[in-house]
Amino acid sequence: MAEAATRFILPHVLARLSGLELLARAVVEGFIAGLHRSPYKGFSVDFMQYRPYMPGDDLRRVDWKVYARTDRTLVKEFEGETNTRVHLLLDGSRSMSYQSGAITKLDYARYLVAALAYLAIRQRDAAGLTLFDEDIQERLEARSSKGHLLTLLTMLDKVEAGAGTSFDKPLHTIAEQQERRSFIVVVSDLLSDSAALIDALRHFRFCGHEVLIIHVLDPQEVHFDFEDVMHVEDLETGTKLLVEGRSARAVYQKNFQRHQQAIQRACGLLGIDYTLITTDRPLDVALFEYLCARSSRRN
Repeated sequence: MAEAATRFILPHVLARLSGLELLARAVVEGFIAGLHRSPYKGFSVDFMQYRPYMPGDDLRRVDWKVYARTDRTLVKEFEGETNTRVHLLLDGSRSMSYQSGAITKLDYARYLVAALAYLAIRQRDAAGLTLFDEDIQERLEARSSKGHLLTLLTMLDKVEAGAGTSFDKPLHTIAEQQERRSFIVVVSDLLSDSAALIDALRHFRFCGHEVLIIHVLDPQEVHFDFEDVMHVEDLETGTKLLVEGRSARAVYQKNFQRHQQAIQRACGLLGIDYTLITTDRPLDVALFEYLCARSSRRN
């Protein structure tokens, strides 16, 4: 990834931008520019076929040689333009409001989902969105128009941290309601029962959906670099504990690793892509994982 592009889309820089549409465009266009200057070639650049010109298509993609020979206005389709239905599932539970740095996990996840939706629609895929915590809070079916993208971004812009986290009801409901096979992207801190999550992932795969898990965490939730005695509060239950940071670190990291490894192992067995990303990292990491997952599904 080009270093300049990576610097351009750091999370604390994004937090200063007004409007998710501007933010998503900045992230995706910066990412693609960096991708084209990097060693990572092959995404959305391989010609596949022609299709008829539609109003609004970029005239630069019209094959004028074919037009001169046949009087037919045809546009080149590329490998990324497979008309996949991408459904983005955003965890809006209260635990997503935690932050130790510049932005909360929820804001980071909103930026990420906005960028993924923009990227999907830019590639002529259909993008949908579901917001969930203990239940489904809002749902938007997948469409591929620019007007639909604005509706999706408006929905994202209004997201606030809700109740606790549950994977049982919302994810099983989504698996059953997706009538067509889709590419499901779950964006969550996964701070709930791993067995319930794994059961829901099995349901997605049983229904024929492809799945990408983007595990969003604050850096402190991974490293637990606390030193002092402090009160720790569970954001979802309100439970408070008095903890000595240094002595609790080993126990915390052991439990965290057990939880993460259980999810990773299940994803591997189910053929699901998984990536862990912290809120201090550039969004291009997650975008690249998304394109890798899409690419692997087509090969």
